[in-house]
Amino acid sequence: MVFIRNRQATIIEDYLDGFCRTNPKVKKVKGLPIVLQKVQDDHLVPIISGGGSGHEPAHIGFVGKGMLTAAVYGEIFTPPTAEEVLAAIRAVDKGKGVFLIVKNFEADLVSFRKAIELARQEGIAVKYIVSHDDISVDTKNNFRMRHRGLAGTILLHKILGAAALTGYSLDELEQLGLSLATEIATIGFATKSAYLPNAALPLFDLEEGQISYGIGIHGEEGYRTVRFESSEQLANEIVNKLKLKFRWKEGEDYILLVNNLGSMSEVEQGIFLNDICQFLELEGLQLSYIKTGKFMTSLDMGGISVTLCRVKDRKWLDFLEAPTEAAAWWATNFYRNQISQEMT
Repeated sequence: MVFIRNRQATIIEDYLDGFCRTNPKVKKVKGLPIVLQKVQDDHLVPIISGGGSGHEPAHIGFVGKGMLTAAVYGEIFTPPTAEEVLAAIRAVDKGKGVFLIVKNFEADLVSFRKAIELARQEGIAVKYIVSHDDISVDTKNNFRMRHRGLAGTILLHKILGAAALTGYSLDELEQLGLSLATEIATIGFATKSAYLPNAALPLFDLEEGQISYGIGIHGEEGYRTVRFESSEQLANEIVNKLKLKFRWKEGEDYILLVNNLGSMSEVEQGIFLNDICQFLELEGLQLSYIKTGKFMTSLDMGGISVTLCRVKDRKWLDFLEAPTEAAAWWATNFYRNQISQEMT
């Protein structure tokens, strides 16, 4: 398949330059794979996230007032180096400390933790949270839960970003992040694998008409492959896995994020969204906030991931609705349940 580019070596640099041309609130750091807010409030704790490219709009699309202060990029499906992460920390540090959101992948953790260690040696106060929302299982490792950082990471971006805008301290952001991360879970399915740029073969094998449950965002195949039957079948499988994670009770309050993994049509996305909502409502759950669109993709993968967040604090919903200048957040659809909104 054709991947539009000029030179393989400049794919990310060219993309970042193009993104900044239509997003006047952000800028690229010259010579580095870092995008940050053009105007930063020196009185607030800045928030950084990042990782390999290929997941757009994550993370660059969520840079903006009320969400991320900066995002640092690596090559496709490859995290930035520790030196690049450190450069991002230095770029946003204004003396209030710096907070990082890191996805739970081994290579990402190595780069980000090394950068955090180096920043602390320079006297910069740094704290971080590891996003680990994936509840898929590894069939080759005793069905152990994988705990990768998936689309639930975007809820951390939004809620922590809004909290930082209200003046949360570094310690307060850490406590909020820890509380949030334990209440977020994600699982998805694929209808087709992604292709790396200029690759002749897909990242994993999936025959026409098949579904793979529990896929990753770097081309990792899922825990089970079945023939496609219906959208309702997909929703039922996803809800059953989420139910095992949360062991919910009727009347509990949840945030729902339905994420297009790359190339699903709006029609398919809408049909599945309707089915997943109906299944969750049959479980007696209160869906206080629903958002759908592209948040964390895997190049051109066909598929959808579903993220649920159990609402433990009503402020979380307010933070989700708080204004932001991040381009990708408001480019997607959302719904806030009015009954929930009126609750105290």
